[in-house]
Amino acid sequence: MGKSQKKRSMRRHNPMRVPDSHLPKGLASASSTSSKTDAILPILQKMESPDAAERKWACVAVSNLIQNDPSTRRLLQGKNIVGALITRLTDSEEEVVVEAVGALRNLCIDGGYDICAEMYNKNILVPLKTFIPKISTTLSQYLDSSTTTPENAQKIVYEFADNVITTLWCLSETSNKALNAINEIHLIPFLMSFLAARDKIPLAPVTAAAHCLYVLTDDNYPAISDVRTDAGYIACLLDIVKSDQVPNGKAKEVSDPRAVTLMVLAAGILRNLSPLPPPTAAGFIDIDKDIVLPLLQPVIASISLPETANTALELVTRLAAEPQLENLSLKNTPKTDHKSQIELELERLEAKMRTVQLALEILTGACATLPDPEIEIPGKDEDDVDEDEDEDLVIVDEADVDMQEDAPQTNGPTTSFLPALVSPLLALIQPTTLSFPPLAAPSPHPPTTSALSAIHISALECLNNVFLSLTTTPNPSVSADHASGRKVWDDIWAALSVVGTETGLGQERRQEMWEVAVGVLWGIGNVWKGSLVPKEEQVKVLIQLCDATSDPRIRVKCIGTLECLAQHPDSIEGNNMISQYLLSILPSGGSPSPAGTEPLIQALSALIDIYSDENMPYDINFRKGGFLNRLVSSVDDVKKAVKAIDRRKEGGRELRRRAEEVRENLVAFIQYRKDLGL
Repeated sequence: MGKSQKKRSMRRHNPMRVPDSHLPKGLASASSTSSKTDAILPILQKMESPDAAERKWACVAVSNLIQNDPSTRRLLQGKNIVGALITRLTDSEEEVVVEAVGALRNLCIDGGYDICAEMYNKNILVPLKTFIPKISTTLSQYLDSSTTTPENAQKIVYEFADNVITTLWCLSETSNKALNAINEIHLIPFLMSFLAARDKIPLAPVTAAAHCLYVLTDDNYPAISDVRTDAGYIACLLDIVKSDQVPNGKAKEVSDPRAVTLMVLAAGILRNLSPLPPPTAAGFIDIDKDIVLPLLQPVIASISLPETANTALELVTRLAAEPQLENLSLKNTPKTDHKSQIELELERLEAKMRTVQLALEILTGACATLPDPEIEIPGKDEDDVDEDEDEDLVIVDEADVDMQEDAPQTNGPTTSFLPALVSPLLALIQPTTLSFPPLAAPSPHPPTTSALSAIHISALECLNNVFLSLTTTPNPSVSADHASGRKVWDDIWAALSVVGTETGLGQERRQEMWEVAVGVLWGIGNVWKGSLVPKEEQVKVLIQLCDATSDPRIRVKCIGTLECLAQHPDSIEGNNMISQYLLSILPSGGSPSPAGTEPLIQALSALIDIYSDENMPYDINFRKGGFLNRLVSSVDDVKKAVKAIDRRKEGGRELRRRAEEVRENLVAFIQYRKDLGL
């Protein structure tokens, strides 16, 4: 049962705001689905105009056209708008440069990885690097109390800094190549200068800098090292998380939700840096226990998703009734940030949801407090392993173990903290009316839908790690509370029944919900094994999901969940239905398993576990159904399947080791059942 890990694609405050995977590919389809095709040519022409006012207008128009419109964005991308905007970054007029950066930032946010990769390949970092020292110098001048710079001029610079930093942040998530190139810029002092000046400058560039720091310090040693070597940086981050925005364990309403976002990001950055270096007092702080859990629990409990969805629907209805101004004439040059009050309210709502999503992501890491039961430590070249030499497959590098044992326990709370998270997490997985709209009736506000579905999935991933930790280090008081186990189980299924099983393009989030949820169900089943009744409808759904997916990991989770359900002592019919399905996964007559090798290994392990106690009431199914003969007839085919596992492939060594163990257990189990003579 694997831990849920942080997902880079879901990390941005606006990741893929308008999901477009359901749209057909190609320029022709983009032209046919965009309502603004006629506006594209004038924009492209004016982008190259000798008149600076026209060039500025063209950059602003790009931002206006792509808002919540993936078809137009794709059409512009197909016309090389990225290249044209990057060219404008070296424009002779500063106002054109400012608007070009703003347009590129919006393309990064709305377009996702494809556009970010295109920007990197077209050398956007070359001009962006030149802006860093200029922004730093200007920021220093503004922080000097003697400055007389007009407020409006300062506002433009801060917006420019926000756009540059956000673009760098998005690019750093694009690929390892882009990340390595950004590492070479050594952004840490630049970014930390915004956090240090947070009380004197607007929150927008400060939170953008914190977002960028959070991404850069995630498993990225150069950035981690740069932060850890300066005690002032760590002190600054600690000051942010200790601010009074979330006092006494209760989330306080603040005028700007970015204040809470900043604290959440600071907690995430500190977690990325942990363990904090001695000899400072900070080196003795348990990041998860003392900072992450107390700070983030009230954040995830502070939002009601049904209320949020209803508010968004009300705002969207009011927005539709407002007269829409089309300011795409040169006479009325629109501003990039020209938004109505209702649009700003919708953005604030989305920002709050993205903060909750971010908190969930950090908590997901905190809940992965323990190593997986079986860990494959990278060691010698797998090509050097002989086909039948298995002794080295279980060797673990002792230095790695010593390091894990000696390190301060800053990577997670004890499992006693975990049950307190379950209730708010269960509330966050329940879909709203806006969470999963059918393809036939698209969302009235895609950004809200994107944020809601992301929260549901992030909460499920956090639950996955909670129950994984509770399985790996059992908490007797939790597993003894059967009523709570049944309630948690029922709440997961209640959410899934609302999600439904609609598939196809544009319904990827529904599928993702199921794929993550089945891992949670397996964890719940392990914690409360033997107390959960295998309801026929739920068993059939799990079997259908197992058969429908081509992903062996999802099949393994389904089989693991079924195994737990089959061990309810009094459910003889349910046990038989599950066992018959598990037996159908076994190879027979020289034919391989229809489910694949990894699910086969899990199914065998499940059957052995289910029928290891012949005194259970459901053991009658094993005896009357002739299960022993079925297992005996599969032994040779199982051995072939195990031998066929390629240890040179990723995960192959661990799978081969486990498969060998299960095969040996199968032989021993068969002998045990024969000896019983039942």
